[in-house]
Amino acid sequence: MLRSGHIIVLCALALLTVGVVMVNSAEMAVAPIATNPDGSTTGVATQGVTFESIVTSTAAIHLVLAMAALALAALLPIERIAHLATHLPRLARPHYLLGFGVFILLLGLSTVYWPVISNPQNGSHRWITIGPIRSIQPSEPAKWLIIWLAAAYAIWIGRERLHRFWTGFFPGLAAVGIVSAVVVHEDLGTGVLMASAASVVLLAAGARFWHFALFIPLGLLGIIGAIVQNPYRIDRIAAFLNPYADPQQTGFHMIQSMATVAGGGFTGRGLGYGLQKFGYLPEDQTDFLFAVICEELGTAGASLILVLYAVLAWTLLAVVRREPHPLLRLGGLGILSVLTLQATINLMVVTGLGPTKGIALPLLSAGGTGWILTAASLGLLVAMDRRHARAFRGEASLALALDAPAARASHL
Repeated sequence: MLRSGHIIVLCALALLTVGVVMVNSAEMAVAPIATNPDGSTTGVATQGVTFESIVTSTAAIHLVLAMAALALAALLPIERIAHLATHLPRLARPHYLLGFGVFILLLGLSTVYWPVISNPQNGSHRWITIGPIRSIQPSEPAKWLIIWLAAAYAIWIGRERLHRFWTGFFPGLAAVGIVSAVVVHEDLGTGVLMASAASVVLLAAGARFWHFALFIPLGLLGIIGAIVQNPYRIDRIAAFLNPYADPQQTGFHMIQSMATVAGGGFTGRGLGYGLQKFGYLPEDQTDFLFAVICEELGTAGASLILVLYAVLAWTLLAVVRREPHPLLRLGGLGILSVLTLQATINLMVVTGLGPTKGIALPLLSAGGTGWILTAASLGLLVAMDRRHARAFRGEASLALALDAPAARASHL
């Protein structure tokens, strides 16, 4: 029988496989024109894609690592880990543990400024280099850890204390705000995504909505301040409002993305036959990969991707609703929130419904760190489903054992 965990694995594998194929397709480029000694040229060629080049590509290696991470996470004794994490406050006060968690996250995020391993790109400090691994985003693990930290804090202090403003709610929200603010300095989209997903967890844990409402104006002012201090963010807002006001500069990304999406029609130009990826569409392997999918696979292919995301989200929700352990239930909800919010933001940007942001499409856009950590997070939901299945089999066996004596007595 196909369980929820099986569906999660199949959806993740399907999205990753499509991601590998489409990333390799987006990597196709026009080769330089060869100039002969007599001054003539031999024409223009394209760097093609073969089956061998796909299975040996960096994206394929990332797929293998991502599925391995999913499998390892699915085999974790997740109930024991959650039980241990829940009882940590017996050794220390919850606020001390929260502060320690925030310190670790801030320390990890600060590595993007360390001279030896910092790897700034396009004027932004988001990546670090460790040995042969040249592009690691510390914000990726922070994105997943912040939701577990918020869930653990809510469980440590309890629902009743979370209702209190100063001694329950405020420290948790302040921790989320501090970590998110550090990320916002370099990556507004990811910082807002982290704050939103962690807020969903705190609300689900029992925080009062009107407490959150008090901080909405402050949060909006923080976002406005982050936009104003960086001219390129102001340009992105202006381009979203009217991309054709400056089609060659600020509006270029959005115009090219919408042109790529529209160019595919219903059936698409065919896999590998897209045109916009040849120097027209920026970031075609990462932020705007969905536009390439629309152009080459058409509305049918894009709809398949949306269906896979919808089935995955619905299945994750089903696992979360069945989870009896409060920490795992909140953590699973956080994973679901990150996945759905990130996918929604990316799709809105690509289709021109939102300003341009550096938010990748989960399990599709190129990025080893993102693929591996997203798959590992999904593996935790698979581990929860495996535990549910074992509990169900145990209850069924117990019921049969209890019914057996009664059945024999009735037969006699």
